[in-house]
Amino acid sequence: MDSDEIKAIFDQQAASYDERWAKTAPIREGLHFLLEAVFAELPRDARMLCVGAGTGEEIAYLAQRFPGWSFVAVEPSAAMLDVCRGKAEKGGFVSRCSFHEGYLESLPAQGAFDGATCFLVSQFIVEQEARIAFFGAIAARLRSGGVLASSDLAADTRSGAYEALLDVWLKMMLAAGIPAAGLEQMRAAYAKDVAILPPAQVASLIRAGGFDEPVAFYQAGLIHAWFSRRELTGAA
Repeated sequence: MDSDEIKAIFDQQAASYDERWAKTAPIREGLHFLLEAVFAELPRDARMLCVGAGTGEEIAYLAQRFPGWSFVAVEPSAAMLDVCRGKAEKGGFVSRCSFHEGYLESLPAQGAFDGATCFLVSQFIVEQEARIAFFGAIAARLRSGGVLASSDLAADTRSGAYEALLDVWLKMMLAAGIPAAGLEQMRAAYAKDVAILPPAQVASLIRAGGFDEPVAFYQAGLIHAWFSRRELTGAA
């Protein structure tokens, strides 16, 4: 599945996306709760880059907890970005946000960011060198020592443990209201269109993109999350 196909899927799902995944909120909320600690040392006026912002759930959470922060939402799906913008308007923090429809490489050059989020995005980049380059592009936008919080589906798909966990994961999705037909599509996508790699291998790709050793700080089922700092350089 190429990037245009992925974008088209998210365009179609945008209007009902939050409602569709509402029952899986405890997974997302646990990750967001820990973000406060991950980003606690950032400046009070931090500039945040949100790559693959989707409907803007992490922006909405962080905007409430850090009233001095500003956000740049980067999202290739225009429909998802519209939902993100609407959420910011409703939440009263739209003045602290800017919205870029497109991929990270098309974002106009601007000052270095203090932190970045990238949730369930890099897993769609199947080629490992391209995935390293993706993390490298995020690092290039961060100041020296800037913090990235990222998450992806991760597992050793060759192990029996993966099959057992995948079974639990799909049962959870069924209990959350995802139709059975959708689960079969999800299983097929995991095998073909999503680069599910062992957690240590994902961490090594982040590291190769220009970050210090990533630290795993969250796991829920197949979702793993790391925080990592852009390697220190001579310039901030």
